[in-house]
Amino acid sequence: MSLDMRQLEGKLCVVTGAARSVGFDIAKRYAENGAVVVMLDINPQVADAAQELCRSGGHAEGCLLDVTDGQAVARRFQTIIQEHGPVYALVNAAGIMEISPFEETTDEIWKRVWEINVMGTVHCIRGAIGSMRKQCRGKIINFASKAGKTGSKLMSVYGASKGAVITLTQALAQEYARYRLNINCLCPDIIDDSGVWAQANKMYSENLHMSPEEVKELYESKVPLGRFATKEDITDMVCFYTVSGEDCTGQSINITGGRFMH
Repeated sequence: MSLDMRQLEGKLCVVTGAARSVGFDIAKRYAENGAVVVMLDINPQVADAAQELCRSGGHAEGCLLDVTDGQAVARRFQTIIQEHGPVYALVNAAGIMEISPFEETTDEIWKRVWEINVMGTVHCIRGAIGSMRKQCRGKIINFASKAGKTGSKLMSVYGASKGAVITLTQALAQEYARYRLNINCLCPDIIDDSGVWAQANKMYSENLHMSPEEVKELYESKVPLGRFATKEDITDMVCFYTVSGEDCTGQSINITGGRFMH
């Protein structure tokens, strides 16, 4: 199958964490190519973000939603499907970063990160996958991380949560292959122009006692290609998974500039 994004014309695509940053850029790319886009986020700015896409000629709807609330997620997806039909693509971009020494990572931190990064993904897949199964068609793209494949200091809880997303993706890809669903995930390293990196840079600065500029120089020097990923790099790969890659399922592709190669 080609990478012709016009294949998305009229198809329902749901993106979580879509109020800003990478999630918004994914929703924007979908809308620009004719998809019906439902944008979900706990950030109230999601309504304005959707209106921005509508003003540009897209078909977008913004919905306030806490992905950790399983019952609320189920109700929201039921409404989405009733109003727009079966989900064609689900992108689970909602997530949070946590960087802290292991002994200072409290149970409350573990619970919050796990509820958003893992259970939030589970809840949204539950909401969408039944409609996909009935159609024998659908694409699920989960956001994991390079940290989910190899441990990094100060990132025990974040890495554990993203490792869980990878194995969840693999398990569901096998379970739903007979329904022709493609279920994959992305494993980025640092995304330069994202809100997550701004948050991570601040956390690293505090824990490593370095300036934000020193932190960026340190981590960028570890990347063989010499630069961090951009939001466009991530969005391009999401589009590949969405309109092509028909023989790809259960994959966790690295977007790391060569920093991680397994």
